[in-house]
Amino acid sequence: MAPFEYGVDGPKVIVAGVDGSETSLRAGAYAWGLARRGGARLVVVHVAPVASLSTLTPGGASALRETADEIAAEIRRELEAAGERMRVAYEFVAEQGDPYGVLARVADEVRADAVIVGASTQAGHRLVGSVAVRLVRTGRWPVTVVP
Repeated sequence: MAPFEYGVDGPKVIVAGVDGSETSLRAGAYAWGLARRGGARLVVVHVAPVASLSTLTPGGASALRETADEIAAEIRRELEAAGERMRVAYEFVAEQGDPYGVLARVADEVRADAVIVGASTQAGHRLVGSVAVRLVRTGRWPVTVVP
């Protein structure tokens, strides 16, 4: 019988999508713990979606961008505070665009072993499909959806 071995063969590069929602923050916390316990590199990705209707109103695009910048700054502060308490190799990526497209591209670029996102709370996503569902259907990485 082989001797017991602590699991060290988990993911070494984890991508976590965090948009500021409650479920995404739980996903980020889960990814942080997984990275800490497994000694993995964590790539936290914040994507500010582009709302086409906001560009039609005066100041709409700049207001949307300002809000996205504030959310990204808050996520960055939380990561820095967590990094002071617990050593985790992480990087923060903030972009504007289609959340699915950016998450998929970053996961491919960093050669992610796992992608972690929060479950969508929007009712329409049950019909159209959420970012999480689209990532799962892509099938290039294991995807964990945190409720």
